[in-house]
Order: sequence, then structure tokens, then C-alpha cells
Amino acid sequence: MTPLKPAIMCFSGLDPTGGAGIQADIESAFSLGCHALPIITVETVQNTQDVFEIIPKNPNLLIQQARTLLDDIPISCFKLGLLGSVANIEVIHTLLSDYAEIPVVLDPVIIAGGGFELSSPELIDAMRSLLLPLTTVLTPNTEEIVSFAPLADSEDACAAEILDSGCQHILLTGTHAATDQVINKFYSAHQHSSSFTWPRLEHSYHGSGCTLAASVAAYLAHGLPIHDVIQQAQRFTWQSLSQGSRMGLGQHLPNRSFWNKQDNLGNTMDVINTTNKDAKQ
Repeated sequence: MTPLKPAIMCFSGLDPTGGAGIQADIESAFSLGCHALPIITVETVQNTQDVFEIIPKNPNLLIQQARTLLDDIPISCFKLGLLGSVANIEVIHTLLSDYAEIPVVLDPVIIAGGGFELSSPELIDAMRSLLLPLTTVLTPNTEEIVSFAPLADSEDACAAEILDSGCQHILLTGTHAATDQVINKFYSAHQHSSSFTWPRLEHSYHGSGCTLAASVAAYLAHGLPIHDVIQQAQRFTWQSLSQGSRMGLGQHLPNRSFWNKQDNLGNTMDVINTTNKDAKQ
């Protein structure tokens, strides 16, 4: 009997470009040997240049979908992305509290790459009070971490304040910092921080944060030690971005199936050509 893939319950928005949101979760989970259970929190109007509108889903529907799945399928990890409303955060808080043994990865989606504000002060306060204490790994960028600790005087102080709230680990990404290379920092409660340096890619990417958080969730679902989770998730994300492409007029989209592109493209085209030939005969 084939072993079951670890299942990840993903709460994310629907991005019609396919670069971010729920599709990023599904593709990352699949590429890393997991099965995604997608629950759409927000409908969006967006392209590769910016977000133009968000429409939160009904929180009662979210909780009904989630609890129905949890009654049926063992869940190895929760992954939270764009949540859209305080009401959605409240019902997800209740759900996570009921399943406190399952790890939680929170990607605090606050501002879109094009500048559209995806959160409000009320949403940030709700995440801070209701979700951070239940979070296993938080994955903010350098702008987002300040939103959770606006009075702190440094990134390290921000991280310390967030960890004091109950969050277990923070992977702070440095793509927004003005540095020659990308420097990510990993924090855990009562431990020294560690840094990871990655070559800075020349383009900007739509869905990089979603990819990172989803891959963290996938490696957690496989039961890897936390430091291996953090290292492997960064490597997967960097590879996905480095082999991404510009599909539209804006940001590049990650290629989360980079691992099979060259080996399988020719085989796939052979199958398509053979099928078309057979169909004509």
C-alpha cells in the first residue's frame, strides 16, 4: 500500500495569475510530496502588476469547509496566507485552538508587490492577538515584521517581542532590504538568531512569500527538524524564483516545478505529438 502523503490545510486567497495565493500553496505542496487541502479565504482582482480589489469569503463557509475536512482527513500542518477580514481570523483562531497539536505556518500578507494594502490596522491587531500566539513559524519580510511590533527599535527587537507573544519561530526574509545579497534571519525563543545568505536575483517576483511559507509547511508536515525545515524551504524557494519567468507585464512568477522542467519537457511533447498523430489516423 502506498504511504499517504502528508496533508496541509491551506487558508489563502485566490490569485488569478497563479503566481501567489492558493495556487502557490498547491504547487509547493505537490512539488514537496504533500497534499494541499485548499480553503479560499479571499477572492481577488489582480494581475502580475498589482492587486485591485479583494473580496473576503464568508467566515461561516470557511469554518464549515475546514471542520468537514478535519473530520475526514488527518492534517499534518496548517498554512495561513491572505485572510481578508477580522471575522475570518476569528474563526481560524477558534479552529487552531481546537487543534493545538498541529503546527501552524503564518505568512502575514500585508502589502502586495505593486503596493496595494491587503491588511488594515484592525486585521494586523487581530493577527497579533489571535494568531501569533498559536503560530509555529512566522514568515514576514522586513516591512511586515515592523507592523507587528511598531514600537521596537530594531528587527531583532521586533522578533523578540513577537516571540514573547507565543510565536515559536520567525523566518525573516531580507528581499526588501537594501543589501547586495539577500540575508534571511531565523529566530527561536530563548536561542541566538542565525543568518542565511542567498544571491540576490535580478527580478522581482509575485508569490515568493507564499512559496516560502508553503514550503516551510510542507517540510514541517514531513516531520523534519526545524533547522532542516528552514534551510530546505529557503533552497526550494530560491530555486523556484531563479527559474521563474515573466508571464505578463509585471513581476516574474515562480516556477515551483523547476525540478522536472528539463527532464520532462521533451517527454511531454513526445506524448502530445504522438497523441495528435494517433488522433489523425
